[in-house]
Amino acid sequence: MAIRIRGTSLCLLFLLMNLSLLGNMKANPNYREALAKSILFFQGQRSGRLPANQQITWRSNSGLSDGRLASVDLTGGYYDAGDNVKFNFPMAFTTTMLSWGTLEYGKRMGPQLQNTREAIRWATDYLLKCATATPGKLYVGVGDPNVDHKCWERPEDMDTVRSVYSVSPGNPGSDVAAETAAALAAASLVFRKVDPNYSKMLLNTAKKVFQFALQYQGAYSDSLGSAACPFYCSYSGYKDELLWGAAWLFRATNAVYYYNLIKSLGADDQPDVFSWDNKYAGAHVLLSRRALLNNDKNFDQYKQEAENFMCRILPNSPYSSTQYTQGGLIFKLPESNLQYVTSITFLLTTYAKFMSATKHTFNCGSLFVTPNSLRNLAKRQVDYILGMNPLRMSYMVGYGPYFPKRIHHRGSSLPSLTAHPQAIGCDGGFEPFFHSLNPNPNILVGAIVGGPNQNDGFPDDRNDYSHSEPATYINAAIVGPLAYFAGI
Repeated sequence: MAIRIRGTSLCLLFLLMNLSLLGNMKANPNYREALAKSILFFQGQRSGRLPANQQITWRSNSGLSDGRLASVDLTGGYYDAGDNVKFNFPMAFTTTMLSWGTLEYGKRMGPQLQNTREAIRWATDYLLKCATATPGKLYVGVGDPNVDHKCWERPEDMDTVRSVYSVSPGNPGSDVAAETAAALAAASLVFRKVDPNYSKMLLNTAKKVFQFALQYQGAYSDSLGSAACPFYCSYSGYKDELLWGAAWLFRATNAVYYYNLIKSLGADDQPDVFSWDNKYAGAHVLLSRRALLNNDKNFDQYKQEAENFMCRILPNSPYSSTQYTQGGLIFKLPESNLQYVTSITFLLTTYAKFMSATKHTFNCGSLFVTPNSLRNLAKRQVDYILGMNPLRMSYMVGYGPYFPKRIHHRGSSLPSLTAHPQAIGCDGGFEPFFHSLNPNPNILVGAIVGGPNQNDGFPDDRNDYSHSEPATYINAAIVGPLAYFAGI
């Protein structure tokens, strides 16, 4: 009898062991460790001359002549993902989200607060250069993406053309300019008490860049063409960035001018995503803060918009337009889905925080929504990313026993300068490194990859960039929720 059911018993035993493992993981997700690693990741994305306290030591100086083709200094900033290009549109959004996370959750970050400020400043120092180097111009990127994406080489060996891209009154870019203004304004609040002079410089520059976005309206994709598309096209247009930028400048200044501007821009979009491209939901949650925490009726429409957004995300809501995988992950788009998961999760925790402070609840039709409704959904997403999923895989590199080993990232997949001092040219990295089945030689600690497919599957294939490539904006959005759940 025992022999006959042995296969079934083993299956049952395996299932129970997995459920037990799941239970243990549920009880003890190490949010503090994940928070520290999520911030450390940014050191691996640094461009420019690296400081003495650089902890990701397989990276070295790179891009030291950036800006030279335009006779300006545009060194610094971050490479956006697994490539060697500096795209300012997603970099500015990354900066805004890191700043927002610090403003909402800084008190819970403990020793990571200083590290987060450093990560923000690495970006804002660069964005300030871009905004002030040439009057009447905003530099918005360095490195020809079409050329770069044909190469597989370390940033330290970069020998591709470092083309410089800008927007101007004749070639406007309201989206990238308004996002840059949002980043500088949000960061000015982060540094207001700890470095007042730097904070003032950030805010003054934010005001000028925003005026430029407003005065010379147009999409940067139209001005830059193939340097922006298909990489970071502004698909949602630029009105969302104008609203987002105005909302951040209003929070930083409290000036009636920005309040009137916000009102004139309206809140008529009905999004069910939040990302580097579409900022409406983020702007609505940011503005709803005034309605909830300050009881300011002038902002009730944004509270309503924020709640409409939550009703489109919550799985049991009659208005939900959001798919979930069988493992419980929000699934928006097949390419780099975790970017939407982390950004939406940030809005869930932040709105839950506002609701808790005022004991606020709302309804999605027949569904009664409490702060815990949002918090529990957010926790489920964070836990999934950290390994509470059908594959038991952490989608954060270097966190947990099982994580992606073959990420689509040049610096991680190629040997470091120490291990391989000879230069690796544009084509030199493909064989044997890119096409190798071996794990990457350098662990990009804290990097969150594009994530699993709609069936909770993940091939861990370097060539499959839509699932295996990390990006700064995926990480920037999860820093706040990780600090929230760490509760340091």
